[in-house]
Amino acid sequence: MTATHFYGNTAVLTRRSLRHILRSPDTIITTAIMPIAIMVMFVYVLGGAINTGATRYIDYMLPGILLITIASGIAYTAFRLFMDLSGGIFERLQSMPIARSSTLWAHVMTSLAANLMSLAIVVGVALIMGFRTGAGLWAWLAVAGILFLFTLALTWVAVFAGLSAKTVEGASAFSYPLLFLPFISSAFVPTDTMPAPVRWFAENQPVTSIVNTIRALFARQPVGTEIWIALAWCAGILVVAYALSMAAYRRRIS
Repeated sequence: MTATHFYGNTAVLTRRSLRHILRSPDTIITTAIMPIAIMVMFVYVLGGAINTGATRYIDYMLPGILLITIASGIAYTAFRLFMDLSGGIFERLQSMPIARSSTLWAHVMTSLAANLMSLAIVVGVALIMGFRTGAGLWAWLAVAGILFLFTLALTWVAVFAGLSAKTVEGASAFSYPLLFLPFISSAFVPTDTMPAPVRWFAENQPVTSIVNTIRALFARQPVGTEIWIALAWCAGILVVAYALSMAAYRRRIS
């Protein structure tokens, strides 16, 4: 199977998945509602009790909200993949002359597109709530690149979950720890306010480095080594998740 066939097959299957989402936009709305609700609660209820120095709280916590949006969105990727497997779609596609991996990549591309829409909605609401940044074009492109890589990495985690799950509930439940991680990071409060063991975990898990990098880019501050740590985490998760997903896929179709 040539690369041209692979790209063509992936494009066709991606359009199929996107049509399902566009016919049922509640998926995008549902994905965006929870991060928006968290943002409203923290800014208007808890934000006044959290000291972030000269940085306004909405500006401080938005990077964490963006990561929660992505973690919320990829749960639907695992769900859609599991439903396709359960419905026999994969078996029917395997009987056709198409690149086998294109079925997985179609779900990945759909996840990237759906999460982009959800992120746009959340950023729009944040702007209404008072989020402001002096970031220039290159800083915004850097933020977009980090969010893209993070989404791609977590999407392959979702693919592995969808391929490995035994029930539809199990296909979505993997995202719960991912949704919880930002709360034990620098996303909502400075880590120096945490007890020592919690602080150690918060400062050495992937969300903190990603959040700190995006926050620095928005604030037009030097990112230092944080950006390399963030990229290393994203790349590492992506490589491991991709390898596990392809191994699980080969087992399912063998």
